[in-house]
Amino acid sequence: MTCSGCFSTRPTTAEVQAITDKVKPQLGEKENKKHSAFKAVEFKRQLVAGINYFIKVQVEDDDFMHIGVFESLPRENKPLALHSYQTNKTKHDELSYF
Repeated sequence: MTCSGCFSTRPTTAEVQAITDKVKPQLGEKENKKHSAFKAVEFKRQLVAGINYFIKVQVEDDDFMHIGVFESLPRENKPLALHSYQTNKTKHDELSYF
């Protein structure tokens, strides 16, 4: 599925790593699992009524996952929300809308 309004894939930034770190506990609750490594590798952004982030995260040496995070508009003052995730990804799997 294509991501309408998505920017191209970019290398991670400190801001995206901070977003990834903030939603890590939400993922742990959903998966009932803790990841020792949780390093953002690359990401895409989609502008909506806020921002959707699609982030490739390294959780083991050769194990990756894709996470979807929604950041609301500043005036809404809502926390970051993990809205979806995909496991069993590789370093070479393309980030796409999910």
